[in-house]
Amino acid sequence: MKLPFKFKSNPQAFRASLYITFTAFALDFIFKLLYNTNPVNEVTYLLTFIYFFILFLIIRLTLEIFIRTYIKNEEERRSEINILKDQENYRREFLGNISHELKTPLFTIQGYILTLVDGGALKDKKVREKYLRRAAKGVDRIISIVKDLDLITQFESGIKTVDRSEFNIFDLVDNVFDLLEFESEKNNISLKLENKNNPLIYVNADQERILQVLTNLIVNSIKYGSDNGYTKVIVEDFNKEKVIVRIIDNGEGIEEEHIPRLFERFYRIDKNRSRKKGGSGLGLSIVKHIIEAHNEQIFVKSEIGEGTEFSFTLSKPKF
Repeated sequence: MKLPFKFKSNPQAFRASLYITFTAFALDFIFKLLYNTNPVNEVTYLLTFIYFFILFLIIRLTLEIFIRTYIKNEEERRSEINILKDQENYRREFLGNISHELKTPLFTIQGYILTLVDGGALKDKKVREKYLRRAAKGVDRIISIVKDLDLITQFESGIKTVDRSEFNIFDLVDNVFDLLEFESEKNNISLKLENKNNPLIYVNADQERILQVLTNLIVNSIKYGSDNGYTKVIVEDFNKEKVIVRIIDNGEGIEEEHIPRLFERFYRIDKNRSRKKGGSGLGLSIVKHIIEAHNEQIFVKSEIGEGTEFSFTLSKPKF
């Protein structure tokens, strides 16, 4: 029978057990010597040895359990403290990021409106229309941020669920390509769909949400792609029950240190560059929440100067 502990797994507990047992033995010996309570013979010696050996085992086991329980509780407490510290740092960083994201368009709107009101530009129709259009862009940006945050909150709280249906994933990719054709031409990026030997690959997922995932990933790929570059989508078997959708580009790539944080809200590799490219900074976070709501997996790999690949799994229909 395998014991739940090793006698020498904790030397300090082992020594403590010996000290306690030896002290009990010494006291027992002195008591018997003073009062001569029992006759001394071989049987008495044997019983005494067995008694103190059992006492040693009980003390040893008790100390082992106590120490392991104490260590486990300490580790749990430290782990909880570390988690709380991480959460506090995350909350602080998140609040800083969201205030920064909202501050930029708010100050822009404020500046244009104050110029119109105090600067007398209201009388000039051309200036008025130009400033109002720019202020409207700032409002649109704030609305976009709020909508994306609301969507993420709904997924995290479980309010937003996925409405599954069976559809051809290639048709969905074609729709995204049609929507982003102008954007890709403007950025001089070619859109490619590979593996069309089998044009009918059906998946079981929320079509609207997967459209959002593909759109966000392909838009990112176009934004940070190389001139005369490409963005290609490949769909292939992941295993018997799932397919994997891969979005690959030959753009500038992402440094390895940034990859673990890519899906955090408002996380930007280069804040100045990313802000100029537009977007709320929540696109990849939304992608992750949608994929996880489907109980699927998302992967990313990238090399500087070589490009980036985002991929995610989807379930096949059960026939």
